[in-house]
Amino acid sequence: MDNGIQLISDGDGLAVIGEPTAVQKFLSSVGFWAGSRELDLRRLKPLLSSGSDITQTASEIAANSGRWIKLTEESARRIQKSRLIPTDTPGISHLMVGVPGKIQNWLQAEQGPGTLLTNPAVLSGVAGIMSQVAAQQSMAEITDYLARIDEKVDDVLRKVDNTVIAQMVGVGAAIERAMTIREEVDEVDETLWSTVDQAHTTIGATKSYALEELDAIAKKLESTKVRELAKRASEVEPEVQKWLAVLARCFQLHEAVDVLELDRRMTQSLEKLDAYRRGMVNDRQKRRELISEHTEDLLGRMDAAVGTANARMVWTRTKSLDVVASANRVATGVHDFYRPLRIESDPPAWAPRQLGRAADMGSQTIQKTKDASPYVGAGVALVGAAVVAKRGQDEDQT
Repeated sequence: MDNGIQLISDGDGLAVIGEPTAVQKFLSSVGFWAGSRELDLRRLKPLLSSGSDITQTASEIAANSGRWIKLTEESARRIQKSRLIPTDTPGISHLMVGVPGKIQNWLQAEQGPGTLLTNPAVLSGVAGIMSQVAAQQSMAEITDYLARIDEKVDDVLRKVDNTVIAQMVGVGAAIERAMTIREEVDEVDETLWSTVDQAHTTIGATKSYALEELDAIAKKLESTKVRELAKRASEVEPEVQKWLAVLARCFQLHEAVDVLELDRRMTQSLEKLDAYRRGMVNDRQKRRELISEHTEDLLGRMDAAVGTANARMVWTRTKSLDVVASANRVATGVHDFYRPLRIESDPPAWAPRQLGRAADMGSQTIQKTKDASPYVGAGVALVGAAVVAKRGQDEDQT
């Protein structure tokens, strides 16, 4: 079908394949061109076995280009209008759509033979390449995140007194080297794969270590004394940021190894490629859930600390405000960390307790007395503030 556009979705991303001009025109017409990435169809070649249709299929691949977009809530809603049809490849839907010049038909199914993706091997390969591009997109977003927070992950790891964790620096360098060579030679042979085949073990050990560090940080927030909480909350802020950066780097390197292994699988067993891709997706989701579980526990401890601080706001005004401010900065940091890892969560935001007029005046009196003479006048100020607060409550009730 001349100039037809083919849509393929795996639920997380959308591939658009067709004649280059038609692909660009389609993506521009629906507002997705700027956010799309190239889908390298050359990587399908190892999947093409000998047969009567090999020449035709190879010719079609050469004549077409592909682009990939990450499905957001908005783009997924638009694509739903196209009613993609499930294929025999689990989790993959496909549709041939309109012709350039007939914009009203873009999202209407077109019937006809000759679609590139009638070849099951090609469809499986496209699904694999889509997973690779999604992983590379995630890697790029994590790179931006690490640059934005200015955390030198390798420096952090070198200071850890643990041989396995220190090896993570070398593993990262080996993976980056393999990715560079892959771009030049368009394949991952056994020799190249052997340089990174044990990487997941080291990355996993580092991830576990970082999660344990976050758990230890969370336990530091167990206190009923606001002054102690304020001190500890201030101290843990940079520590949380540091270990979040390490976790982000672990996730990034896991993604890179997955990209390399998918290339390797494409040259081996087609029958196992789809199953491997699905297993990889499930493993990625489990990593997200594990990280989310530990970071949510940290935020839960922060929430308890804020509750303690707010309950003591009248008597420990400045320190209570410090606890709330530290908690909000940590929560913001966790939310920023979630974004490139695509962990879905609404970050908590804590507000200082709003005191009544009389209680607020009493709180200020206590704080001023503490600031001036923390050892002499605090007891007198507490009594005076309690009286003022009681009067304010009586006024509010009347």
